[in-house]
Amino acid sequence: MAVNTDKNSYTVIFAAVMVVIVGSLLAFFASSLSEKIQENQRLEKQQNILYAMGVNENEDEGSVNFVSTDKVAGEFEKYIKEQLVIEGDQITKDDNAYLIDLQKQETEAKAGKTRKLPLFIGEKDGSKYYIIPMRGKGLWDAIWGFVALDNNLVVQGVYFDHKGETPGLGANIKQRYFMDDFTGESILKGTQYAGIAVAKGNNDPTNQIKDDNEVDALAGATITGNGLSAMIKESVNLYKSYLESIRAKN
Repeated sequence: MAVNTDKNSYTVIFAAVMVVIVGSLLAFFASSLSEKIQENQRLEKQQNILYAMGVNENEDEGSVNFVSTDKVAGEFEKYIKEQLVIEGDQITKDDNAYLIDLQKQETEAKAGKTRKLPLFIGEKDGSKYYIIPMRGKGLWDAIWGFVALDNNLVVQGVYFDHKGETPGLGANIKQRYFMDDFTGESILKGTQYAGIAVAKGNNDPTNQIKDDNEVDALAGATITGNGLSAMIKESVNLYKSYLESIRAKN
C-alpha cells in the first residue's frame, strides 16, 4: 500500500524520526570526540601559560607561535615547577590546578562559596615567574588570559584571548604588538594593586614609560580595553594576599 505523503501525520512522524536519528548521531559524535576535545583544551591551557612566561616558538617580532602540541606537555613539566590552589587562607599543591574552570569558580563565589584560585610558579633561565590566570568581559563576550610576574611584581609576559571580540579591533588583544607592551609594567602603584590600564590618550604610543601602569589603547576597541583593564585589576587583587607574601620576601 502506498504511503500518503501529503498527510500531516506523515510530516509529523517523518520529522520526529529525523529528530531522533540526528540527535542520536550528534550524541554519538559528541561522546566519541569528548576525550579529544578535553585533550586539546588541556594542551591549549599549557601553551597559553608557557607563552605568558616567554616559552614559545616565536620567530619574528610579529609572530605568536606556541610550543607545538607534541612538545608542550614536556615543556610544561620542565618549566612549571609548582601549581598551587589558593582557597581562602589555605594554599595547596595540585598538579591539575591549571584545569580549574575560572568561570565556574566565579559563579560559585557569587553563590557564597569560597573561590579556588589557581596559580603557577615557573622557572626559566634562573628567574622565577608567578603566573596568574584571568577572566573578564569584553565588548561581546568573555576575554581571558595569563600574566607572568617576577619577584617585584613586574610583568614578564602576558597572553590574552577572547571569544567574540570584533576582528581588527577588540580581537587585537591577542596580537603580539599589543601583548608585548605589557612587559616591564608593574601591577603596583605605590602600595596599591592598581593593575595595568589600557588607556586612550596614554601619550606613550611606543610604551617606553614603564612606571605609569598603562599601555596604549587599541584603536576602536574602547570597551574591550576597559574590560581588559578591569580584568587585570580584579584578578591581581584576588591574589593580593599571596602577592603580599612574595613582596615580603624581597
